[in-house]
Amino acid sequence: MRLILLFTIVPFVELAILFKLNDYIGFFSTIGIVIFTGVLGAYLAKSQGKEILFRIRHEMQDGRLPGDQLINGLCVLVGGAMLLTPGILTDMVGFILVIPVTREFVKGFVKDKLQRMVDEGKVNLYFRW
Repeated sequence: MRLILLFTIVPFVELAILFKLNDYIGFFSTIGIVIFTGVLGAYLAKSQGKEILFRIRHEMQDGRLPGDQLINGLCVLVGGAMLLTPGILTDMVGFILVIPVTREFVKGFVKDKLQRMVDEGKVNLYFRW
């Protein structure tokens, strides 16, 4: 139910913001912002993704599990998808997830949430081969 609400409400809010922005700065400027943030977001996601993959390989070569780097990778993956989605709110969330400084705050939240799920026994992984 939450996903249905998310996928129906967010696009309407994004459209309303884009229409309002269009009223203030014009159609071509609004389209320019959407294209610019999409291109910049794709570049940032690619560069951050490569860096994270390098760190994961390095940690595994040192015999350590790359837990933090896997969470970083998840954040960059989701952030990159958000940046490729046209809209102002999704771009803001995407940049928060892709930029390393702001990603640290989100990473702490994700780690806490995952730890609570493990502590409460709510993590059930079923693998079928």
